[in-house]
Parts: sequence; C-alpha cells; structure tokens
Amino acid sequence: MNEPVWIVTGGAGFIGSAFVRLARARTLARVVTLDLLTYAGNLDNLAPLEGDAGHRFVRGDICDSTLLARLFAEERPAAVVNFAAESHVDRSIHDAAPFLRTNVLGTQALLDAARAHCAGLDGDARGAFRFLHVSTDEVYGSLGPGDAPFTETTPYSPNSPYAASKAAADHLVRAARHTWGLPTLVTNCSNNYGPYQFPEKLIPLVICNARDGRPLPVYGDGMQVRDWLHVDDHCEALLRVLAAGRPGETYNVGGENERTNIETVRAICDALDGLVPGAAPRASLIRYVADRPGHDRRYAIDAAKIRRELGWRPRTRFEDGLRATVAWYLDNDAWVERVRTGAYREWIAANYGNRE
Repeated sequence: MNEPVWIVTGGAGFIGSAFVRLARARTLARVVTLDLLTYAGNLDNLAPLEGDAGHRFVRGDICDSTLLARLFAEERPAAVVNFAAESHVDRSIHDAAPFLRTNVLGTQALLDAARAHCAGLDGDARGAFRFLHVSTDEVYGSLGPGDAPFTETTPYSPNSPYAASKAAADHLVRAARHTWGLPTLVTNCSNNYGPYQFPEKLIPLVICNARDGRPLPVYGDGMQVRDWLHVDDHCEALLRVLAAGRPGETYNVGGENERTNIETVRAICDALDGLVPGAAPRASLIRYVADRPGHDRRYAIDAAKIRRELGWRPRTRFEDGLRATVAWYLDNDAWVERVRTGAYREWIAANYGNRE
C-alpha cells in the first residue's frame, strides 16, 4: 500500500519543521514541504531529513495559485497541514501588509486549491481528506488575572495586526467547511518553545543574548503571562487531531504552564548559569524596556476538549523543556550564527533600538 502524501506548508519554520521531522520519523506519510523561505524559514531545520526519499521540499508561495494547482495535481495529497504564516506580533506592528497577504490571502488560496483537489477525489479518498489549519491563542485577545482560560467557544477579540490576520484565516477555514463541506480542522495553540526557533521570539532571544553577555530586553514590567507549550508536545497534538479530530471542529492546545515573562527570563538565566557558569549571574543583564503597543496581558488555554476527545495532554514539564532548549542552543551555535544574518540584526535594531 502506498504511503499517503501530506502537503505541509510553512514546513521549514519552527513548528512546521518539528511536525515534518516527527511525521517522517514515524513514517506516517510521505511529506511534501512547501515553504517560501522568508526570514524565519530555514532549510537547516530540515537537515535531519537529507536523503530521505519520503520527503520532498518545494520552495514556493501559498499565494501562488498556479503552483498550488500543479502541486496538488502531482502529489494528490491525503491531507494539508497549514503552518504557513507571518507570525511575530512586533513585525506586524511595524508593517501589517505581509501578514494580510500570507495569512489571509494565502490561506484562501490554499483552501481553493484543496477544494478543487477534493472535487476530483473518489468517495473514499474524499471522505478521508483533511485540511488542518494551525492557528494561535492570540485570536481570542487578552485575559485578566482571574479570567478563565480560553476555550474553543471564547469569542474572537484579536488585538494586534498579526492576531487579526490569523483570526481572519480561521474564519475563512470555518467558512470553507460550512459553505463547501471541505473537511477542515483548526487548532489554536499557546506559545511554543523548543529547538530551531528563530531567535526573535522571547525564549531563544534571551538564551542567545544571555549566552553572549548582551542585554536581555523585557517589555514593560515583565508581568505579561504566557502559557508555554513545548513544540514536540504541540506536534503530538496535531498528529492526534489529524488522525482522529472531527471535521469542522476546533481544538485548543495548551501547555498548562502559565508563567510571567520575567519569570521565564529569570529561569533561562538560572539554566544558563547552571550549564555554563559566568563571571556574574545572567539575571544582571535584564533590562526593562518600553512596552510594545497594545501588548496583551495574559494568554491561557483550556485544553479539556482535546484531552477528553482525543486523549492528548502535554508531557513536558516546563523546567525540563526549558533546560533542554537552553542546552540545544548552546550545542548548536553554528545554526544560531547562520540565522543571525544582517537582516536579523537589522530587525533587532529596529524593534528594540528605540525602546531604551
């Protein structure tokens, strides 16, 4: 029996590449990775799959309908998993246009291609096809200190251009299910961390800066709360949703690890001090900087539905996952240096240079 084919968009990014590596490690499908390789897409993330005949990489844009039509015709996928997105809030504050193009128009182009593909499948294959759209908890807005965590029925209330673009994409996926019967699934996850994350996000940024003795910028008072989810736990959840999720449903995926940003930064400093002792504690490098506009105060996910229906729950203790992540960045200096291009340094300067 031939392996099914999965098209994974954005599969050279942080979460997408972790999903591709896991799918291939378990030989669940032949994977076709489609990625435009913008700033956060990195073929080094897929280096463990070099020489794997069950993996094909295609450089391309999900907004390119001609490319999508050709790729679907060539591969006849059993599933599409959509990670492709512009994903950093700060970048969306500087310039929202790329977020609208990729996250909204790109998602619709991908849905159109999947719908055309489904129309040509026979009954069994059509019934088995799945379109899994990977989204974020930021579509729900911000929580107060005593508010209950987000559930799948929490009203959308996005507060940044990034979150608004992801909310729009989620609605398009829902509309494709309701209007055309496309067998869609949506997941909304909390903040991910782990190996191969582009070092503009909080945890890898702090690890790399602290390792190098550079200042550790913390927005505002550092009391913003995030629910941290290890990327491997997230990918396990996605596999469960793809295998057993009910078409048309949304599943929230959370780490059950609420921490303030300053707690997370201090935990990274402690882990580094333990692994590579320095002349002074890394926490001495912490610098409070001006907060970003409209910074959401708290995110938290209620993952009861996916736990109840699909038997998933996070396995990684935050302390263990964070220490392993710090160790990975220490052991993979070559990867870090390759992604720290001139464009990356310019971004850091643009984003943090005027906040002192």
